[in-house]
Order: sequence, then structure tokens, then C-alpha cells
Amino acid sequence: MFPPGDGPYAAKVPDPDAEARRAPRTVAAALCALQSLVLVGVVGFYGYELAVGEGSDPVRVVMSGLLILLGAAGLAVLARGWWGRERWPRTPTVVWNALLVPVGWSLVQAGRTALGAGVLFVALLTGGAAVAARVPDPDGLGDA
Repeated sequence: MFPPGDGPYAAKVPDPDAEARRAPRTVAAALCALQSLVLVGVVGFYGYELAVGEGSDPVRVVMSGLLILLGAAGLAVLARGWWGRERWPRTPTVVWNALLVPVGWSLVQAGRTALGAGVLFVALLTGGAAVAARVPDPDGLGDA
């Protein structure tokens, strides 16, 4: 039979700390989704440039847009992994955002202070959330 407190009709006790443990995963998911949307916006800008004839080389503009769109798709997959109970999104999220740190810093040095500070802020916040996030236990017994 079932041990006391177990079984199909046992009351589930809510875990008050569950939301606190889930918060970093939600932040990482939301920021990965935001980064993906920003990249889609950049692709839209490239398309606009191409349409009005501002791009110096149409092939380069199209290929850059496709490459950026690939990055946006990858970030969307990361966001979906964070919103689920996947284990794998942590490392690619940390690596991607670590690569954004020198990008943000170079923007600051180039005089694009607001844009560079924004990139740095989002990269550090997303990477920090990814590191702080609890990873589901592979056996399904809880969070590791």
C-alpha cells in the first residue's frame, strides 16, 4: 500500500520557496527572449536599409541579416529552455553573455555610452541569472 501521506489522494503541500528558486530561471528566460527580439529588430533594420538602397553590398546585407536571424533563433530556443525544466540552457547563456561583455565595453569606448552600458547591463544580468538559476535534478527528484 502507500506510506502515510502518499498516494493518489494525498494533499500536496505547497512549497513556499518554489517561486524564489524559479525567479532566476524566469529572469534568464525573459532576458534571452528580449535579446532575441532585439536581434529580430536589427534584422528588420537591415531589411529596411536594403529596401531603400542604403546597403553598399546587397549580398553582404542579406547574409548579415541571415546570420543575425540565426542568433535570434538560438536565443529564442534558449528562452524556451529556461521557461521549461531543461538543464542545458545554462552554459550557452553564460557563454553568449560573456561574449557580449567585450562588445558592450567596446561600444562604451567608442563613445556609444548608452548603448554600451545597456549591452553590459543586460549581459551581466542575464549571465548572473543563468549562474544563479537552479538546475533541475536529472533524476527528477528536485532541483540541484
